[in-house]
Amino acid sequence: MKFGPVPVADAAGGILAHSQRVATGTLRKGRLLDAEDVTALQAAGIGTVTVARPEPGDIREDDAAAAVARALAGEHLVVSAAFTGRANLFAARHGLAVIDSARVEELNLVDEAITVATVAPYALVEPRQMVATIKIIPFAAPAAAVERCVALAATAVRVAPFARKTVGLIQTRLAGVKPSVLANTVATTKARVAVLGSELVADAICDHDPASIAAQIAVLQGRCDLILILGASAIVDRRDAIPAAVEGSGGELIHFGMPVDPGNLMLLARIGPMPVLGLPGCARSPKLNGFDWVLQRLLADLPVSREDIMRMGVGGLLTEIATRPLPRRTAAPEPAAVPRAPKIAAVVLAAGRSSRMAPANKLLTEVDGQAMVARAADAALASQAESVVVVTGHDSARVRQTLAGRNVKVVENAEYAAGLSASLRAGLAALPPDVDGAVFLLGDMPRVTSAHVDRLIAAFNPDEGRAICVPTWRAKRGNPVLWSARFFPEMRTLEGDTGARSLLRTHAEQVCEVEMGDDGVLVDVDTPEALAALRANGAKASA
Repeated sequence: MKFGPVPVADAAGGILAHSQRVATGTLRKGRLLDAEDVTALQAAGIGTVTVARPEPGDIREDDAAAAVARALAGEHLVVSAAFTGRANLFAARHGLAVIDSARVEELNLVDEAITVATVAPYALVEPRQMVATIKIIPFAAPAAAVERCVALAATAVRVAPFARKTVGLIQTRLAGVKPSVLANTVATTKARVAVLGSELVADAICDHDPASIAAQIAVLQGRCDLILILGASAIVDRRDAIPAAVEGSGGELIHFGMPVDPGNLMLLARIGPMPVLGLPGCARSPKLNGFDWVLQRLLADLPVSREDIMRMGVGGLLTEIATRPLPRRTAAPEPAAVPRAPKIAAVVLAAGRSSRMAPANKLLTEVDGQAMVARAADAALASQAESVVVVTGHDSARVRQTLAGRNVKVVENAEYAAGLSASLRAGLAALPPDVDGAVFLLGDMPRVTSAHVDRLIAAFNPDEGRAICVPTWRAKRGNPVLWSARFFPEMRTLEGDTGARSLLRTHAEQVCEVEMGDDGVLVDVDTPEALAALRANGAKASA
């Protein structure tokens, strides 16, 4: 890749390395400069700019990030569209992140241009939580390096979802153990397994001797997928009461102890296919301990061997022990917010009167055998938007009928004659209250696809000044537009038929122009001539 300063007159076709202010706003870094940009730079009195130009054998940053991300993503992950050389992997299920650390490390050693960062192996992840991010550092990466990384990636990151399992708890008692301690332990254990998608279906209390414990194991064996045993006195040896009871029940002791504190005195065993855990005393507390790491893996159907437990020491110091504090105690920093995918809704505006195509309703006019409003709804549904709202008005009954069977929420704008602003208000009123933003699609733009919507969602990042994402094709702005929820109150105050266009000028510093790979974001069909041109172009493309 060529990189360096060039005269502005020679900058067209280069990728701008550093943002520049011009009379019409800001040309952001990463922008592919065209002739109009050159004119604007010259008018601003800028003589040289720094640009990058990919050479033969280079792959542009977004294409490279997307290729590596697709190869890296295993089961139960969602791959975001790439933007500014970054593509993210988000969890689709509640479970554990399973990372092939060796392959990820080898991938990061291929070339400094290509980086992969992940959460810790076996980290607990929620749906929509970021599990990995792929970032291309320069504006392009060597094709050979990308191909090597793709080969190495081979689904090295996946999520193991929690399975619903039945769990039984056995507690032993000795003289002096308070009933309230036993009852609190049941409540704590029930909550502990419930958050992992399983259920505590049985609990029992017995004397602290091998025969009594084995009798309770026999009762629970046919009812439970997993048995937990918590002694009134901690296990201190493989020949102690709980290990002896497991062996007396025909079980096998897999490993005793673990290099995690708190949680050292844990026993992993198995009776036939059923795992059995002898718990450390700290399991009575809801605080994280080593037993949790083993429990999580078992409830996600991940095998746990004695070697797995013995390798948990790095990072296994989970807390200080009150009686043995560290020499220098420092306040722990506040935990960082967990990165997650933005929760974006889609709103399809389909209430217009089609006055320029009367008597036909343009939204019901077919393009490639499908009504335009259905094409818009399907594009939204196939995207990474969380939910889809369709706003109807004129000819509402027929539009609803056309959308029948689709997982969309249809709302009617009784004031559709008042213009686009009334449809915006109706759509905003129908959105879930917890969305981070919404992308507004026009029902008469049949060439807008889910890929366009996903690229806008990938670009969305209000913390980095990308709170309004506008698609462009060769520097011309189009639709749909993604708006942060922070602008919803202003959007509700709009009047007339111009939509939210005025807010783009008001909040110009929050606008991010997202270049698309085709002109579908510019093509609307609101006249018979436009429809004929679209069909003619479609026929040529398929010939």
